[in-house]
Amino acid sequence: MSQLFTPINFGPLALANRIVIAPMCQYSAQDGRATDWHRIHLGTLSQSGAALLILEAAAVQPQGRISYADLGLYDDATEQALGEVLASVRRWSPMPIGIQLAHAGRKASTDLPWKGGEAIAPDHANGWQTVSASALPFRDGQPLPQALDAAGIDAVVEAFVTAAKRAERLELQLIELHAAHGYLMHQFLSPLSNQRSDAYGGSLDNRMRLTLRIFDAVRAAVSDQMAIGVRISATDWVDGGWDLPQSIALSKALDARGAHYIHVSSGGLDPRQQIPVQASYQIPFAEAIRAQVDTPVIGVGLITEPQQAEAILRDGQADAIALARGILYDPRWPWHAAAALGASVTPAPQYQRCEPREARGVFAS
Repeated sequence: MSQLFTPINFGPLALANRIVIAPMCQYSAQDGRATDWHRIHLGTLSQSGAALLILEAAAVQPQGRISYADLGLYDDATEQALGEVLASVRRWSPMPIGIQLAHAGRKASTDLPWKGGEAIAPDHANGWQTVSASALPFRDGQPLPQALDAAGIDAVVEAFVTAAKRAERLELQLIELHAAHGYLMHQFLSPLSNQRSDAYGGSLDNRMRLTLRIFDAVRAAVSDQMAIGVRISATDWVDGGWDLPQSIALSKALDARGAHYIHVSSGGLDPRQQIPVQASYQIPFAEAIRAQVDTPVIGVGLITEPQQAEAILRDGQADAIALARGILYDPRWPWHAAAALGASVTPAPQYQRCEPREARGVFAS
């Protein structure tokens, strides 16, 4: 039997298989509000046969958006707009849906990726003042972020709490806290971006403090029926930065606090990163972390083939796999994987008639 198509639980959330759709920013919101593009995009993914759809990074404060076109969940208008999109998707799909809550920190206030993605100065119409652990820009020549003071840190924590409550009101079933890819929580974690001398800087315990504080606050703010996980970058891929041993320490602390999964990615904090991109290049990090925690670990990164995903699970390197760009390219990847691995998926009844002759039985009735 295919491991990829066996059930798994993330805490209270039962999933039919081990294929997760990773959060992917669409840069198509208006003032943080979801749009018709999200109906099209999420509607497509909700018919994919994956077990879980995690919505793109939703900023918990307006200034926490990566760009002026990023999704938010920070006021009634953003909550209402997302609720309308979710209602459309749920009308036609039973797929569990979660959301990634995020704050971009010093990597906020940028242009759209297809327009170059460059930082936008605070005095520009589409820009604003960014914040971070320390007043260090992501890239030389970019506007300096402001180092968050104690009140600013408190406000960020409260913003995550408020957004989590909004997510629960929207009946989302999972919250993923974004502590990866060089965004605000990661900026506090890494010694390359955190040069503070207070309780949030210096030692590993201090640098982990914000991430753990946000996790604890969100966990306390929502019901026990909400699954909560954390996405981390296992390494900065830069000497002297955040690395695997520190990621293991963070993962163990999150596991002890009741995290329902750890989603293991890498990089994004420093433009000097040297990433040896190849198939499954991040899976060794997931495997190392999985050996140290009890909670499920999601592996991600250039997982493109069904047999590759199956081997990752069969060999105990991860408990589930996440797809991002691959499922944008092939929104029926789980169908094709089921056919290749001798498993089955349950499509919408409108699609039952497209079952290929050479893959009879791939569609469960």
